[in-house]
Amino acid sequence: MNYRYILIVIICIFIIIGCGFNDSVNKNNIDDNFDEVVNSMNIIIDNKKYIINLEDNETVKSLINYLLMDLKMNELNGNEKYVYLDFSLPTKSISLKHIDIGDVMLFGDNCLVIFYKSFDTNYSYTKIGHIDNLTDLGNGSVDVRVEK
Repeated sequence: MNYRYILIVIICIFIIIGCGFNDSVNKNNIDDNFDEVVNSMNIIIDNKKYIINLEDNETVKSLINYLLMDLKMNELNGNEKYVYLDFSLPTKSISLKHIDIGDVMLFGDNCLVIFYKSFDTNYSYTKIGHIDNLTDLGNGSVDVRVEK
């Protein structure tokens, strides 16, 4: 009779260990593939939906951890909307010389910028991505939602 209990305990241990191992392997596979899958995200600007095609860099990988974000972006220079984030992101800023309509950049380590007009510049930015078919965002602030 003792052998039955010992056999049952051994079988239960194998089942528990086996199930736990399979779960951790599946979770690791999902996490490893996550960075490869996220190459774009949705952005809603004043109730109009766009897609940001993302750069493959550490800034974007870090930014994704903060999504979902609702932001009020302010007007600057008649060509961009900006907001200072409550957190800092890793940067690798470069001097671009030219900004295109739809470019999404990071100025410094916490200022998110959406450009809605093209122009030449001497400033340095870290690239976040690009919004295709972005329309003129006009004067004043805009409500923005960034989501996965």
